[in-house]
Amino acid sequence: MVSHMSHGGSRDGSGRKPLYNEPTKAVRIPISRVIEIKNYLTETKKPDFGEVTSIIPIDPATQMSIPLASEKVAAGFPSPAQDYIEKTLDMNEHLIQNEVATFVVKVASLSMRDAGIDIDDELIVDRSLEAKHDDIVVALIDNDFTVKRLMIEGENYWLKAENPDFSDIHLQENQELVIWGVVTYVIKPFRKRK
Repeated sequence: MVSHMSHGGSRDGSGRKPLYNEPTKAVRIPISRVIEIKNYLTETKKPDFGEVTSIIPIDPATQMSIPLASEKVAAGFPSPAQDYIEKTLDMNEHLIQNEVATFVVKVASLSMRDAGIDIDDELIVDRSLEAKHDDIVVALIDNDFTVKRLMIEGENYWLKAENPDFSDIHLQENQELVIWGVVTYVIKPFRKRK
């Protein structure tokens, strides 16, 4: 006769907390390499930023100038007269208003897909700008970063997702919304690198 012992079953929130935000797998490794592998995992573990993969400050010392065509280009066939270049454009001057308050934020969610923001797109975020109604912002809620459209209705603030598969964020009674910065540009490739 086989008896099954019960210890009360599982409870929500009990047990070991996940360290890597993804499934793990048990593997056999030599005992002499355990510490080395644990150290490697500790050093390479990225902080969990919610919908943001990374936040990188702008280096104002970097300068990149690219040729600028002197005439606007239509979406149709270009004119042969537009083959000359008149001046160059410094990308820092073009994309950055306040270099000490500007960061590049990498996106890790499709919640803003319908606004043209996809996973791995890089956002230019200016922390010195005051967020206004309808701005796309990087916000901090419950220690997680999120990228959403800020909606202001009188004294009420909420965050709108631009993808029907994601919920809007309406603050609960004890939640605090911190607008971390305002998105000013989206940098995305139209041709994948090899």
